[in-house]
Amino acid sequence: MGEDRNENEGDVTVEDKDTNPRTDETLETPEPDPEDNMQKQMNAAVNKETAMKYADNAIRQRENEKTYIQNIKNSNSGLSLGDLKEDALLADSKTVARFSPAWNQTLASTAAILMTFTAGLTSGYSAILLPQLKESGSSIPCDESTASWIAAMAALPMAPGCLICGWLMEKFGRRNAHYMVCAPFLLGWILIACANNLALILLGRFFTGMCVGLIGPLGPVFISETCSPQLRGIFLAAISLAIAVGILVSHLIGTWVHWQWTAIICCIFPILSVILLSVIPESPTWLISKGQIEDGVKAFSWLRGYGDEARSELKAIIDKRKAADLEPTPTLREKINSLKSPELMKPLFIMIVFFVTCQFSGVNAVAFYSIEIIEKAVGKGIDHYVAMLAIDSLRTVMSVVACVTCKKYGRRPLCLISGLFTAISMVGLSMFLYWTDGKPTNLTWIPLSCLMGYICAISIGLVPLPWMMCGEVFPTRVRGLGSGISSATTFVSFFIVVKTAPGMMTDLGEVFTFLFYGIIALIGTGILYFILPETKGKSLQEIEDRFKSGKISIA
Repeated sequence: MGEDRNENEGDVTVEDKDTNPRTDETLETPEPDPEDNMQKQMNAAVNKETAMKYADNAIRQRENEKTYIQNIKNSNSGLSLGDLKEDALLADSKTVARFSPAWNQTLASTAAILMTFTAGLTSGYSAILLPQLKESGSSIPCDESTASWIAAMAALPMAPGCLICGWLMEKFGRRNAHYMVCAPFLLGWILIACANNLALILLGRFFTGMCVGLIGPLGPVFISETCSPQLRGIFLAAISLAIAVGILVSHLIGTWVHWQWTAIICCIFPILSVILLSVIPESPTWLISKGQIEDGVKAFSWLRGYGDEARSELKAIIDKRKAADLEPTPTLREKINSLKSPELMKPLFIMIVFFVTCQFSGVNAVAFYSIEIIEKAVGKGIDHYVAMLAIDSLRTVMSVVACVTCKKYGRRPLCLISGLFTAISMVGLSMFLYWTDGKPTNLTWIPLSCLMGYICAISIGLVPLPWMMCGEVFPTRVRGLGSGISSATTFVSFFIVVKTAPGMMTDLGEVFTFLFYGIIALIGTGILYFILPETKGKSLQEIEDRFKSGKISIA
């Protein structure tokens, strides 16, 4: 065989010499080395064989993935995860290396967090809008009655928005519900930016306030269903951070920029949310619950990868869907009765207690009247904008701390520590005001320390934890309803506390008001000690099964 090759090469060489004679001997090219030609041919053969193997593997992997999904649809015994290797599930292993599950989960969570950030802008906007409207020469006259309507108009539709969102996310999906919220959010900011009369401002505030209610339960549910148990805590805690940052940013912009230009800047963020939503999949849990198994598996794999833990959780979700398919279609009476099931009623009771404890601890009352409290401690004449930005900055820093601590520690210890120190701070502030009785004192550091301690304590536990857990504790089939009802509770409580706080301070005095908030924080924390479960590190299916069995652990 080697002789044939050499003879052929020789023929080629002779033919080249005959057909292309050289006249310049000094430029004569040496004959090709036979060993070099053999090496080139071998390399070409290896490359061709490798390319064919890659093509065959890609075809085989696509066929395995189709078979995998078909097995999920048709198997009566659940997922056949053990029969397939991880490589067989991947269409291209390089995709996982470039875009890890953690990165994909971060991208999906960022879309929901950005919407929550826009909700924070709405919450902080009235604080910079009202002082500018009250200035002389304002294009829109504003008295005390008008100011109260502007502030209250955003809070008015928040609770109904939560209930509507529960239906929206169950009917159209979590991602599509986010799309639907972006439209009125953008419209509300445009109306405010273009407002030349009070009616347009009130209409814009109504739309933006309604969207705050809509995004309330939607963000936590979407993040809970798209993130692994290891990352779920930090991304859910980022919801409270986004609200705090949104309030701070709106105050920062509004301190130096006209209120209409501030509204124009706020229009940018719903648009950015739409862009992010366009590159992420729908919640796999919702897709599978609606029978869209293939799309659900693809979305789950894009978000969570193909690890053993992810496979096990996917198997549990699909097996639960199959079990539901085998059950007869429930009647209307049976659907109503199912709402009394322990896996719904138990977490609903826990979350209502949690939200009520947070709100009636005075978190928004102190936020709204913190400047007045500081004035009582250090006297009048302080710069309101400086005081407002200082409090916003402290709240933001503590929200960052909450993100770190929620990833490292469980929900229960954070709740108990936060509730205890919240109560101590409020009671301490009340006692100081009682002992001084409004008289000048050199101990102004005491009420300031109590106020700062209160903001720090409540920001690491009682504020972020209810929003985190309302996306974790409810079963898939009623997650929208349960999270909608529980989050509506917080907005109703928010309205009651903010509405009654001025009257309580005027009629009953600051001493009794702050003492009341401190006692509520203490009592609520005591109740939560006995009923609040630990959800850190547990899958959503595991949490649901434990509530259903009545064996939910509080440890």
